[in-house]
Amino acid sequence: MSVLLLRLAGPLQSWGSSARFTRRTTENAPTKSGVVGLLAAAQGRRRDAGLSDLAALEFGVRIDQPGSRLRDFHTAHHSDTLKSMPLSERFYLADAVFVAGVSGEAGLVQRLYEALLEPVFLPYLGRRSCPPSRPVTIAEPLEGELEPVLREARWEASAWYRDKRTASFRRRGQEPPDDVRLDLLLDSPADPDRLPDITLRDLPMSFDPRHRRYGLRGVRTTEIRVPIEPGARPSSPPPPHEPTSLLAPVTPRTD
Repeated sequence: MSVLLLRLAGPLQSWGSSARFTRRTTENAPTKSGVVGLLAAAQGRRRDAGLSDLAALEFGVRIDQPGSRLRDFHTAHHSDTLKSMPLSERFYLADAVFVAGVSGEAGLVQRLYEALLEPVFLPYLGRRSCPPSRPVTIAEPLEGELEPVLREARWEASAWYRDKRTASFRRRGQEPPDDVRLDLLLDSPADPDRLPDITLRDLPMSFDPRHRRYGLRGVRTTEIRVPIEPGARPSSPPPPHEPTSLLAPVTPRTD
């Protein structure tokens, strides 16, 4: 099997699995349906295109930087009638960083990696108002099983978050440990002898706006330790990341 790791980092993210009507919630970590949507968009799939190959990928996510929950009251107008839409309550995760992984047949995983390098549609972190602040790809696909690859992946937390964590130990007169404890969420296959820790309506079956459909997905949770590598923090700020840099400029109208 082949594994593709994704870095999901941005000022705001929102990963809803039960968002309905005027209350749009977010889970504490990226959902499989949200990440499958990101990958499908990178490939240029339309909303009514088939998803069975992407939905069959094994999915997992590691919470490297949990962020904080933010609530927003949202107003909008209908694009055709210009009438005011109902006031909605929307929730986001601010300053969060996740490492997500998908595992499957090597050819498909390689095509997904290449699509993320030159996406047809811009990637976003759950909602179109949430662009990534860092490149989504971490490295080329890796051979192996999903859980060990996620366990061994480098800690992707922001520099300021690392500093804050270190300072909290020193204020208590303690030396910071050499590793960090992180939550890991993995697909839980159907097994009558082992129930999932969480069940979400998060298995994408169709993104067609006329009839969106999602199945139930079991999730297994565990806690892991990831070493804090000496020198893992960059010595200089990362280069600017502009998700729209690959888009062709729009030709101005002359009439």
